[in-house]
Amino acid sequence: MFGGLLKLAQPMLLALPPEDAHEMALRGLELGLLPHDEKAGSAALQQRLFGLDFPNPVGVAAGFDKDARVPDAILALGCGFAEIGTVTPRPQSGNPTPRVFRLIKDRAVINRLGFNNGGHEAALRRLQSRAKQGGIVGVNIGANKDSEDRAADYIKGLETFNAVASYFTVNISSPNTPGLRDLQAPEALDELIGRLTEARQRLATAGEATRPIIVKIAPDIAEQDIAPICERLMAHAVEGIAVSNTTVTRPRVAGETSRQAGGLSGRPLFHRSTVKLARVHQATGGRVPLIGIGGIDSGETALAKFEAGASLIQLYTGLIYEGWPLIGRIKDHLAEACEEAGAGCIGELSGRRAAHWASQPLDE
Repeated sequence: MFGGLLKLAQPMLLALPPEDAHEMALRGLELGLLPHDEKAGSAALQQRLFGLDFPNPVGVAAGFDKDARVPDAILALGCGFAEIGTVTPRPQSGNPTPRVFRLIKDRAVINRLGFNNGGHEAALRRLQSRAKQGGIVGVNIGANKDSEDRAADYIKGLETFNAVASYFTVNISSPNTPGLRDLQAPEALDELIGRLTEARQRLATAGEATRPIIVKIAPDIAEQDIAPICERLMAHAVEGIAVSNTTVTRPRVAGETSRQAGGLSGRPLFHRSTVKLARVHQATGGRVPLIGIGGIDSGETALAKFEAGASLIQLYTGLIYEGWPLIGRIKDHLAEACEEAGAGCIGELSGRRAAHWASQPLDE
């Protein structure tokens, strides 16, 4: 029954304006209209990374559940972890509409949402109400568009959510907040992460838990900046790097809609983001767990992220076109790949083709 409903739901959602479809998907999860994944997951997909036990490596990327409305529903669908946000200290409406555009033929989306969210206070209340539910729920933190001290906004996010976050993702790679990507420059990044780690140490000294910090970078960072960025992140001992966010380039897309301003996600981003993932894997010597993001819409593309160097993956746009059953298909494919390779854990496949991917041209 549920399978038939899911098949009907996908074309219905695609017939709606993108933000209306997004809201309907959230409401469906809030109302429990989607089936829970009752299957015992493959032991090969279990990993312990940055002090957390992941039942499987598949998560939904930030941007879907901006306000912590459905983290438990996402976990119940079979994801190994959920991530809410990006959330900013004060509520903000984001950029003017229309601001989300589907490129259906390309299985892609362009968005210029601009960190629209309800702010720290609203998300914190929801996360506090589910604090005893368990599961890995990360908080993706950002800065308000009009902030005079963006680093202070990130510190406030860490301080606000430290008691309820499994980990933090520092989003400095969205193209839709003017100047935000400037924080990826090695010197600015050094200052930001330095201030965040100092804040984390203050919390630890006060007796609070120490949460892992993951930094999310763009697929558009200059090639010459990869090494110094990775060097600074490793110097501050960040627990992970997420590669990548949306791109302002337009690889393999055409037509009038492709000229809309904003970040491109989905299938056309797969190649660029995977090449960058492999190059970050090489720059870090495989010593930092990476989250592979960008263009995952099948078991094959998910596996490629691991082979390029990922330890975890996140998807979003692929779900728009493939629906929630994609999560189960990806997990099945990854488990089969482990079996075929004689690997006891998906982590054993991480980086096995990084040299191949890193050698590829950035855009096909």
